[in-house]
Amino acid sequence: MHSLLFEPMRLGPLALRNRICCLPLYLAYPGPDNEVNDLVLDYYAEMADSGAGLVVVENATVEPCGLGNPRTLLASDDRFVPGLARLAGTIKERGARAVLQIHHAGRYARRPDRIAPSAVTTWGVTPKAMDQADVDRVVAAFAAGARRAKEAGFDGVELHGGTGYLLTQFLSSRTNLRTDAYGGNLAHRMRFPIEVLAAVRGAAGAGFPVGYRFLADECVPGGLTLAETTPFAGELARAGVDYLSVMIGCYDSFSLPGYVEADREEGFMAPFAGTIRAAVPGVPVIAAGRIQRPETAERILREGMADLVGLARVIFADPLWPRKASGEILEPINPCAPTCSLCTKRIVEQKPAFCARWPEERRERFLERVGG
Repeated sequence: MHSLLFEPMRLGPLALRNRICCLPLYLAYPGPDNEVNDLVLDYYAEMADSGAGLVVVENATVEPCGLGNPRTLLASDDRFVPGLARLAGTIKERGARAVLQIHHAGRYARRPDRIAPSAVTTWGVTPKAMDQADVDRVVAAFAAGARRAKEAGFDGVELHGGTGYLLTQFLSSRTNLRTDAYGGNLAHRMRFPIEVLAAVRGAAGAGFPVGYRFLADECVPGGLTLAETTPFAGELARAGVDYLSVMIGCYDSFSLPGYVEADREEGFMAPFAGTIRAAVPGVPVIAAGRIQRPETAERILREGMADLVGLARVIFADPLWPRKASGEILEPINPCAPTCSLCTKRIVEQKPAFCARWPEERRERFLERVGG
């Protein structure tokens, strides 16, 4: 049977060599200076060498108060452009397309000056409710981050509207308690992310793709569901988004028994991607969610749930996944263990993550390199 997975496709103006995306995965590899370093460069070189058609770099934060972890890239100043340029070049010279995810953690920021749509206490801290000056500043910061990504040589940007971060905090009635033009009904709660998309589109210019990491369901009582996110997807499509990368779950749901159980199932997010794809004809959709086997990836594409498949923890566990899936390498794929949380535990401890599935020699070299 002809493989859809390795069929080239276009993502706006970008020609992709296949339909495999290396999704953004936070690993705490940048140092406290928030710059691109050799650990970051080596990781993304490996991801580009994997054979994936698209590589999305995670969490380049657009202003310091939006940092979700001290060890996170910043795109908040022109001084970060040279490092980002090295990163974009590292990916592109290996034949993959490079996209920079631009990000603001909002109430999930680990900063004393964190801001959010409303003063909803999070992890024992109450963020400042954003006033209009804050809204205008953050919109401008996203636009400036996109400009810097383009100057650095990235092929596009992705707005991080997943995981319950700032864009989603405006959309969700759980976290948006405002009574002004940015709160209340769904149309008003959509306003901030749509304004960000418009500003980023204006700053990046024509021919520079702008994607969106899209949270289809918060997976918490009273949270966002497809009933609200499906029309939001339609608004993003009308506003000119170039692709939607669909996920479910947020920090408030990741530890809930129902989510934990679902997270162990292969392809568990793909049906949500399928619903969103049906609502936005003509807009490419990326499906994610522990897509362990090439057969599962093919099925997702053939059943029309997505146009591309995204790998995060799966390709972290085995960076040769695409080459093994294509038959270029005849060894079995080394799967991500569904019950393992080592990478997450390392990140919580603010230590660079590694995978328990890596060969012992590689793990030892990594720990020696990062100092344990």
